[in-house]
Amino acid sequence: MTLKSLGIYGGIVALAVLLDQWIKYLVETSLDMHVQVDVIPTLALYRTHNTGIAFSMLSDLGSVGLIVITFAVIALVGYIAWRTGASQRLARLGFALIIGGAIGNLIDRVWHGYVIDYVLFHLPSWSFAIFNLADAFISVGAALVVLEEVLNWRRERAKDAS
Repeated sequence: MTLKSLGIYGGIVALAVLLDQWIKYLVETSLDMHVQVDVIPTLALYRTHNTGIAFSMLSDLGSVGLIVITFAVIALVGYIAWRTGASQRLARLGFALIIGGAIGNLIDRVWHGYVIDYVLFHLPSWSFAIFNLADAFISVGAALVVLEEVLNWRRERAKDAS
């Protein structure tokens, strides 16, 4: 990875962290806890605190255990990103979003002992897990990495067929 590309993807990580933390600050200072504020019929803001990871899993590990796991994930994703070819821009963008989201949630866990969640997709009889922008960055980043792999696989298949 060149210094220029490291700066670009590092900037994406920093932007993701700053945006995530700014929105979480607004949520913490502006929304009451456990009060649903409907934005549209299927989307609401709903401030809550998550002591686990996705879907509150692993909450029994405690903050220290989850902090260690988060550092390990950031290191692993960073290593994979570093080894990714320069032509794999979608994957590199995805890795930057994953790292930015992980750092955003890590800051919450270190600072507060929990992650601030506030986005609720719901129907009258069903609701999705409450999440935050950092979680969305992680999910979109993972989707970009998978998309890059699928596109590369299809290119290789087309090249082998010709």
